[in-house]
Amino acid sequence: MQALTLREKIGYGLGDTACGVIWYSTIMLLTYFYTDVFGIPPAVMGTLFLASRIIDAFTDPLMGALVDRTRTKHGQFRPFLLWGAFPFLLATMATFYTPDFNETGRIIYASISYILLTLVYTFVNVPYCAMPGALTNNPQERHSLQSIRFFCAAGGSLIVSGVALTLVELVGNGDEQFGYFAAMSILGVIGMCLLLISFANTKERYQFEIEDNAQLRKDFKLLVQNTQWRIICIFKIMTSASAVIRGGTALYFVKYVMEHPELATQFLLYGSIASMLGSLVSAKVLQRFDRLKSFKVIIVLYSVLSLMLYFAPPSFVPLMFALNIIFLFIMNITTPLQWLMASDVIDHEETRSGRRLDGLVFSTYLFSIKFGLAIGGASIGWVLGAVDYDASLPQQPEQALDAIKILFCLVPVAFNGILLFMLSIYKLDNKTVNTIATALTLKRQQQSDTLPLDEGQNA
Repeated sequence: MQALTLREKIGYGLGDTACGVIWYSTIMLLTYFYTDVFGIPPAVMGTLFLASRIIDAFTDPLMGALVDRTRTKHGQFRPFLLWGAFPFLLATMATFYTPDFNETGRIIYASISYILLTLVYTFVNVPYCAMPGALTNNPQERHSLQSIRFFCAAGGSLIVSGVALTLVELVGNGDEQFGYFAAMSILGVIGMCLLLISFANTKERYQFEIEDNAQLRKDFKLLVQNTQWRIICIFKIMTSASAVIRGGTALYFVKYVMEHPELATQFLLYGSIASMLGSLVSAKVLQRFDRLKSFKVIIVLYSVLSLMLYFAPPSFVPLMFALNIIFLFIMNITTPLQWLMASDVIDHEETRSGRRLDGLVFSTYLFSIKFGLAIGGASIGWVLGAVDYDASLPQQPEQALDAIKILFCLVPVAFNGILLFMLSIYKLDNKTVNTIATALTLKRQQQSDTLPLDEGQNA
């Protein structure tokens, strides 16, 4: 099988730059936007994040089932990038628009627009994330693909951290409500274009046959019986909640704990650059080591850095920047590994039951991410509400400052302890994954379970 070209890898990665614009906006900006700009109480915001996941519990598996049953002249996964590009823009604009409503009206509007955003994100991201299985069957190639993908995804973070707040100030001219709407509209247009570019520059080499008797209920029952699938879903809930709690409190940390709100853009920007570089070197750094052992060592390393950040004096600004940069660089070396775990579970399930469930595995994996997002966002809102955080105050009460610092530095360390336990019972190490890949390659050769798409199908 022909190896993936650099153009294909970058083309695939640019799709996650687009998705990253939304993902990192919700992590870095949305909690602050809702409390300090949009104007809804922190506790209400937290409840909104959590309640929206009830809908995802139904829509995400349905989306996965739709992807598993979709076949078009463009392939199985790529068409969703094309179909979802314009709705992606509209949902972004709607979420960061502040209507002239009373508080109840704004809460209702925020609920509807945020749920719409998560639905569009699901529509695009489930097939996008499941696509690597149709691009290559080689585990090493997938690691390289995921490294470039998350380098590009961190580009979305770079856009949000380095451009968004500057755009808010530039186009808002003192009006934060209009500034956020205009800035995110511009970024939404960029995201839409990147999805179209990703669609045009990827090629699905394999198309998997649809089983006539396939039923969502039976497929989901198979997954529930798969212990490795259960582990990665819980694992992703924990990593997402930790990332959202840390990322969602970053602006509060810089503004109130470090007392340097003017450095917020730089703090986010340098962290995003570090994240990009960490993702990019992942395949090169880890390809000679067992992925699970490496993952455990790296978790310990960035946990130590987080503890150092907690105890470092906030007035030592260069030290705070340096610790944050190193933390994000080391942490993001593991990001591609987390998505390789999902691809590995898909292959494992095919050898275990004979069913290939790309869409369903990735839709449930993405639900785990969004559930973690909800837990993280809700925790921030509830904690800030409990410690009397008041956005109108230039200086927060002492208990609020302590809470922000704990959320940013210590809570992620607590989650990391759970991650280490989950990795200790996860069985798909390098040796097992390579054995499965070899077996599946032989199976495809002998039984022709996958067929190369004609060139015309990838136009």
